[in-house]
Amino acid sequence: MKRLSIIVLMVITLVSLSAAGTSESGNVATTSFNWIEGPSVDGLPGVNPLKVKGNIITAGSSTVYPLSERMAERFKEEGYSGVITIDSIGSGAGFERFTVSGETDISNASRRIKASEIEDAKKIGRNPIEFRVGTDALAVVVSKKNTFIKNATMEELGKIFSTAKTWKDVNPSYPDEPIQRFIPGTDSGTFDYFAEEVFKKNPEPMLSASHLQLSEDDNILVQGIKGSPYAIGFFGYAYYNENADSLNILSINGIEASKANVDNNSYPLARPLFLYSDAEIMKSKPQVAAFLDFYLSYVNEEITKVGYFPANEDELNKARQTWLEATKGAY
Repeated sequence: MKRLSIIVLMVITLVSLSAAGTSESGNVATTSFNWIEGPSVDGLPGVNPLKVKGNIITAGSSTVYPLSERMAERFKEEGYSGVITIDSIGSGAGFERFTVSGETDISNASRRIKASEIEDAKKIGRNPIEFRVGTDALAVVVSKKNTFIKNATMEELGKIFSTAKTWKDVNPSYPDEPIQRFIPGTDSGTFDYFAEEVFKKNPEPMLSASHLQLSEDDNILVQGIKGSPYAIGFFGYAYYNENADSLNILSINGIEASKANVDNNSYPLARPLFLYSDAEIMKSKPQVAAFLDFYLSYVNEEITKVGYFPANEDELNKARQTWLEATKGAY
């Protein structure tokens, strides 16, 4: 009888361990959505961060990074005790970690995922799903020391970031000084977006320009631009917003980067911001589903503080519906 009791106990233990599962980061993953608590928010289940267990790994866009960092901070402020890793490495590099090596739970992106990246994900058993979380007015900026340029047309941007050697080549009234260019690296979704909008998807003219410095770290770009009256660059609006005391933002085609002009689609360089995950990840690692739920529930309370603009409400509701469909049957 004693031996039978021991065998039963061993079976129960093995079943319990199997049910718990193991996450890709080596942490035991919970299988319960017991963090659902309280009233729903815009159709999503309420989240009690105190009950969320397990770590979360994200990587990708430097543009989305400040927003995800703020949402992670709030998640922890409200009780989450795990670790959220957020690596700012560019949208392309973030997608590689998500779709090729399978290292991350969430991919942050300032551009939509490519068909080739979706195919890569399928090879490792992942099916990326998209969550629209906000809108960026891509900022083209110069130093406060620059007193000669306030506005640029899209055509002038093409010259500034490619063939023009000096500012005078852009406009005869500008100084006869070399243009110093500071732009995001080629793994950046911001680089891809700018190449698409200004150079019709051909980045070569930009990469062939003189006096060019590329970096995946937008803070390095900020430092380079504000250090010279002849420097110019571009990045997400949040980085301008954080450094508005030392940088000037240009109007594009005479249109200022503002909430009104983003909402009415008149600002030429407005673009969507995304998170990507996978339904199976969300079901097997409920902490990921919880964070995405929390993010989509409260992003509009934080996004303008970070320096971006809320997504169209229809797009945000679509993202929330995607969350509900991805987690169907999990709770």
